[in-house]
Amino acid sequence: MALDHYVSQVHLRRFYSPKLGNRMYAIQKGDLKAFTPEASSVCRIEEGNTNPYLNEARAVEEFLKSVEPAYNSAVEKLMTDKIDGDCIYVIAGFVAYVLTCSPTAMRLHSAPMKHMIEETGRALDSDGEIANAPAELASKSFTELLDSGLINVQVDPKYPQAVGTTSIIELINAYGNSKWEILLNTIEDSPFFTSDFPVAIEKTANFLLLNRIAPLTPTLAIRICPDFEHGNQQGQSDISFSGFRRIVRNLTRQEVTHVNRLLVQCAETTVFFRDNHAWGSDFIKKNAGFKLGLRTVTRGPLHSFTHEIQRNS
Repeated sequence: MALDHYVSQVHLRRFYSPKLGNRMYAIQKGDLKAFTPEASSVCRIEEGNTNPYLNEARAVEEFLKSVEPAYNSAVEKLMTDKIDGDCIYVIAGFVAYVLTCSPTAMRLHSAPMKHMIEETGRALDSDGEIANAPAELASKSFTELLDSGLINVQVDPKYPQAVGTTSIIELINAYGNSKWEILLNTIEDSPFFTSDFPVAIEKTANFLLLNRIAPLTPTLAIRICPDFEHGNQQGQSDISFSGFRRIVRNLTRQEVTHVNRLLVQCAETTVFFRDNHAWGSDFIKKNAGFKLGLRTVTRGPLHSFTHEIQRNS
């Protein structure tokens, strides 16, 4: 059985602590337990990248062969502002993989499918297309059974993972043809965190359009401001990334704190970090009670879905 890492080890190793050797600091959000793992021992699931809904069950592993070996090189190109097409592809590919194949991604993408199945069932029930339940269930309708909790729609998380896997190149195209902010962190006592879901969201003026912030090292992150129009008109792909734009920004302490807050709040269960500064555990504790969730916006018969940071109930 393959132990597949849903956050690449090559990424996590960039957060190894010089004081620990081949380890990093970590804190679990649920119980605030601290530990010092190796990259190989975390963010992994048996057969996590094996998907029975795909013609090639291990297709995503083939994709990762074009990303993971070039990750460090791509990071160096970003740090020295020598960005080329290969660099854009690798970093966008890293982000796309997390957004489609991680447990957080599967959880988030299952929710809209569950909602749509339930609403379709209600509509069919309203039109008399679904027979009532047998007498043992009081001859209740599908809608009544659903509302009473006697039945529950469950989505196999491997299905949205399969859908996401088939859209990875489309995501790379979209993100690679967007505006990137290269975020440099020179605040020595406040390095970036990473996590088991190292792609935080950030609100924009359009509630359906979210910036994505990914830490790449303790001193380097990117903010992708998506432009889903460029290079994707009429299904056209532009992996030459002619729409790529970038600015380089040296962050203030306040801006670094903002990024780290989002990274902790968007982490699924575990936050990883290089330096065990005194303020770190309190900062994580303060922001541990949040997670990524689904927001549904209903406008008449239309439903729109977006993600948002929500306080744990």
